[in-house]
Amino acid sequence: MIRFTKSSVTDLEEKYVVDALHNGLLSGDGRYTEKVYEQFKKRFGIERMLLTTSGTTALEMASILVELEPGDEVIVPSFTFSSTVNAFLLRGAKPVFCDIRKDTMNIDENLIENLITPKTKAIYCVDYAGIPCDIDKINEIANRHGLFVIEDAAQAVGSKYKGKYCGTLTEFGCYSFHETKNYVMGEGGGIVINEEKYMERAEIIREKGTNRRNVLRGLVDKYTWHDIGSSFLPSDVLAAILYAQMERYDEIMEKRVNIWNIYHEGLKEAESKGFLRRSVVPDYAEHNGHMYNIILPTEKIRTKLIAALKEKEIISYICYVPLHSAPMGMKLGYKPEDCPVTEDYGKRVLRLPLYADMTGEDAEFVAESVYDALGRIVCS
Repeated sequence: MIRFTKSSVTDLEEKYVVDALHNGLLSGDGRYTEKVYEQFKKRFGIERMLLTTSGTTALEMASILVELEPGDEVIVPSFTFSSTVNAFLLRGAKPVFCDIRKDTMNIDENLIENLITPKTKAIYCVDYAGIPCDIDKINEIANRHGLFVIEDAAQAVGSKYKGKYCGTLTEFGCYSFHETKNYVMGEGGGIVINEEKYMERAEIIREKGTNRRNVLRGLVDKYTWHDIGSSFLPSDVLAAILYAQMERYDEIMEKRVNIWNIYHEGLKEAESKGFLRRSVVPDYAEHNGHMYNIILPTEKIRTKLIAALKEKEIISYICYVPLHSAPMGMKLGYKPEDCPVTEDYGKRVLRLPLYADMTGEDAEFVAESVYDALGRIVCS
């Protein structure tokens, strides 16, 4: 069977986990957490980063740091995971869903300005499939209107926008290291603080509103309550897994991009015959091989293709049900027609299996199976 996703775990991850269990802190902010920060500084030039328990809690921290409150509005794509919106709904802010571009399926930056009202406080943009948004245009709009921009780079560790790494493109970048991502720690995430003025408060929020990190630094002899916060920091044992993954960064990146390229080449003829549309990467972007998706002609064809691939023991997945037309979105007063491109693509997009330990032969088999199945389905 060709699974949909699978973490790449070696003896190195096991070695560091065992070392963390016996020679370090089991709680957060130990030696391996610091080693992870060193890797992100070395590879991406990131000076200020805090590991979190998930990409979700990284987004929640960002929502606290920009001081979102009841009555505030946040412009956000509907084609994303629920965490992006839950992060600020928990602060009482309201989502204003923006439709997506037809090429990248990222937020359509040309529609943002018309959604801004006196209540708008932030824009949450999502680097879908590891392909960055056109962030220069989004930042320019935000600067003119005095808005925060939070980059949900959960899928985009290692991707670049005009040579700059995703996660470093706005005030706050939020990563995920969930087991389905390129670099994993089981459950975990990280928030990148791209402006120094937010760092001290971020550390306190992450530690239940206390200054515990200053105790670890030896700056104070006891920690006290300073602000709101929660338990947002992960165990150092999990950080040990991520440190091993970051030492294997180039290997994992090369393997994933290779699978992506095999799909892209192998599905060229299927696209030329109108069976599907392949993934699109704009000239300004360098992707990280996180995801390969295709757009089918109709929802019915997608359903039939999923079944046909399953018969060959290939697991594929539909990706997201758009948030604006999901049950919670409808409760908030949205209708399917509010984001027509999102609604249409949500019914036709299909995500193919992709993981680092997948072989080139596996990827070729998937591409051939997609082509053969669509030849039968579309032409029947």
